[in-house]
Amino acid sequence: MQIIPMLINGKWVQGDGQAFIDVVNPSTGEVLAQLTNASKAQVNEAVQAARIAFESEEWRQVKAFERGQLLLELAQYIRMHAEEWSLLECRDVGKPLTQARADVEAAARYFEFYGGAADKLMGDTIPIEDGILNAVVLEPVGITVHIVPWNYPLQITARSVAAAIATGNAVIVKSAEDTPLTTHAMTQWFARKFPKGIFQHITGLGREVGPLLTRHPDINHITFTGSVATGIEVMKAAAQNIVPVTLELGGKSPNIVFADAPMEQALEGVVRAIIQNAGQTCSAGARLLIEEDAKALFIKRLVDRFQTLKIGPGEADVDMGPLLNERQYVKISSLLQQAKEDGYVITGGDTLTIKGYEKGYYIQPTILDGVDADAELAQEEIFGPVLTILTFSTVEEAITLANGTDYGLVAGVWSKDLDTAHYVASRVKAGQVFVNNYGAAGGIQMPFGGYKKSGIGREKGFVALRNYTQMKNIAIRYATPERT
Repeated sequence: MQIIPMLINGKWVQGDGQAFIDVVNPSTGEVLAQLTNASKAQVNEAVQAARIAFESEEWRQVKAFERGQLLLELAQYIRMHAEEWSLLECRDVGKPLTQARADVEAAARYFEFYGGAADKLMGDTIPIEDGILNAVVLEPVGITVHIVPWNYPLQITARSVAAAIATGNAVIVKSAEDTPLTTHAMTQWFARKFPKGIFQHITGLGREVGPLLTRHPDINHITFTGSVATGIEVMKAAAQNIVPVTLELGGKSPNIVFADAPMEQALEGVVRAIIQNAGQTCSAGARLLIEEDAKALFIKRLVDRFQTLKIGPGEADVDMGPLLNERQYVKISSLLQQAKEDGYVITGGDTLTIKGYEKGYYIQPTILDGVDADAELAQEEIFGPVLTILTFSTVEEAITLANGTDYGLVAGVWSKDLDTAHYVASRVKAGQVFVNNYGAAGGIQMPFGGYKKSGIGREKGFVALRNYTQMKNIAIRYATPERT
């Protein structure tokens, strides 16, 4: 059985503990590999190594464009190994191979984007008075910790690590215990190409290893993607050391479909927004807000579409793969059983057994109707292929429903009337609003983050570079000819 080692201070090591954690293929129940928990001593060693590496002359002398060239090289390397890494991601997460390939390409694009940006992050000058040159410079924050979730391990690792490396920081990645394989593959490249301590990969149970990192007094920035509850704990830990955080948390994102929407595009957009990665996506379009006049026909077509979706193992490259693990499977199965008893399920709602893959965690994509807007099913993130329908009659009612949760990550607006679309987009409290599309091909360049409990800060795009820099003002008085 393969044991996934950690990279700490340039060395491949296992955890100090004897307990191994199984990495399971959700499609088959097969154990793919094992990993161990990092100990407190190992976390301390990683942080110390990162500090030494970050402050070393070797790293200081690496020019911004040279960091960029290395990231561009990594993008090329990822593409060279795209099929191999796609298969790893497919087996590790359970997602269909096509979606895994898209994740691999997105990871390459992140390194490409931030590689190109590495020497283009500019400071500024501020006019003060004659005889003073005032410069604002951006410097790396130091040691950045990246706590990565299990649903998009390669893509989410890439999007924050690329920005942190581009700006000159030392990086420690804590991958999810369920899905470490592609991060380990990436780590092997960093181990060969970068000074020891600049990139390190730590494994283990999040509840045990995560706090060792977030509470460490020598960490300078924490990037976390995950649940609201864990995000709160990360913030509390960071507050003890006055450390900034970037938090990308949950969502209950609406697709708002008006009666004049481009219906074919809207239908496909709504379907894809909830079945991608079996709905295990923070930005999933988990609520359908449909105008009353269009509801009957749209829902009929939506149910028909759901019933034709093919579910199976990731490697079969069907429409939807399994849920990630038994914990997800039991939680969502129980929730759907109650929804059926309450009469909300209009299609789906059952678990599935796939011949030859009986140990996989399969569930039907499900549509719920008749749920009260204030009910838990319409308010809280399910993190599965479950779509809740709500109905509106006026534009203002649609906006009220869209904003009627504690989240504000993404929204979709579907209408041919640009006045309506612009007005709704301006009123919806969400970090990203898509008009007549949902997702914009991954949006590598577009700032991503949420309002309200969906998080703090933004990832993706140029703005994310600021997460990993700190601002220094330098005022220089110089002699003028009259003073000499």
